[in-house]
Amino acid sequence: MENQEQKHKRRVRYKGTHPKKYSEKYKELQPEKYPETVEKVIQKGSTPVGMHISICVKEILEFFQIKPGQTGLDATLGYGGHTLEMLKCLGTEGHIYALDVDAVEMEKTRKRLQGLGYGPELLTIKQMNFADIDQLAEEAGPFNFVLADLGVSSMQIDNPDRGFSFKKDGPLDLRLNPQKGISAAERLQQIQQGELEGMLEENADEPYAREISGAVIREIKKGKKISTTTELQQVIAGALSFLPQNERKEAVKKSCQRTFQALRIDINNEYEVLYQFLEKLPGVLAEGGRVAILTFHSGEDRIVKRSFKELHRKGIYSEIATEVIRPSREECSRNSRARSTKMRWAVRSQNIGE
Repeated sequence: MENQEQKHKRRVRYKGTHPKKYSEKYKELQPEKYPETVEKVIQKGSTPVGMHISICVKEILEFFQIKPGQTGLDATLGYGGHTLEMLKCLGTEGHIYALDVDAVEMEKTRKRLQGLGYGPELLTIKQMNFADIDQLAEEAGPFNFVLADLGVSSMQIDNPDRGFSFKKDGPLDLRLNPQKGISAAERLQQIQQGELEGMLEENADEPYAREISGAVIREIKKGKKISTTTELQQVIAGALSFLPQNERKEAVKKSCQRTFQALRIDINNEYEVLYQFLEKLPGVLAEGGRVAILTFHSGEDRIVKRSFKELHRKGIYSEIATEVIRPSREECSRNSRARSTKMRWAVRSQNIGE
């Protein structure tokens, strides 16, 4: 009996209010079991690890005006917060289809929503890139409403094993679907300086693109592999060491954010996928169907804005948002990750058959 007690290893306890390691935050990772802890984190303006707080829910639902019996599409399922609220509007009539490329998070969300009573009779979840919405529409469309939340989910950002954030050490991966394509670390091994500099400028408007790309390529040429998030952060910090000390810390932080964003967009072909989605979108919408898109950086927003304006000019969309919609001040104070969000919407014309 004594030997059994010695062999038993206790779980690492939750240390204070701010445990540093992802694995120690088990209270946040179990919101159903520890709701008070989760609410405290949210009240401080943070997102509990393993969760994602949906943005602009009120604005989206007001625009969609969902009615029982309709068919909708959440093109970016994620944690399922938007999907859940749209399902509530349908009641027990109608259907929502939801897509995600991340098999790991998709299955977690499927189980969570099924536990809330939303099974296959009301909700169909598919592992599919939203660039292929035309294939889905052949069996499920046309859709009365379509939502696309283009932001990376908090679950992906917070998990150091995914490599989306330089704030925690982990493998430099950045793939939305870890089973497909090459990691960011592998991409850096293959890239030329001019291409990397252009990627940083085009995907993230990085002002120090030349300095950072030069520093990365010098490391690669020395035979070093930049394989972790911390290693890339250190290379960026070294590239900006010429900046005045009082400016350097903030500049390094912002350049790290932009560099990781630029790499993520490249690794996942995010712009190409978005162009395909926007091109196919009118064809999957019912007459008078509505689409809302949430973007999180200027590159995405420009692409969506141009597409909506061009298709409105051609009469394919009868109405589009004339001004970008932003989350309320209250929402931003409750969820700091909402601050960069922009929402745009469009309404499909009634004369599809003409």
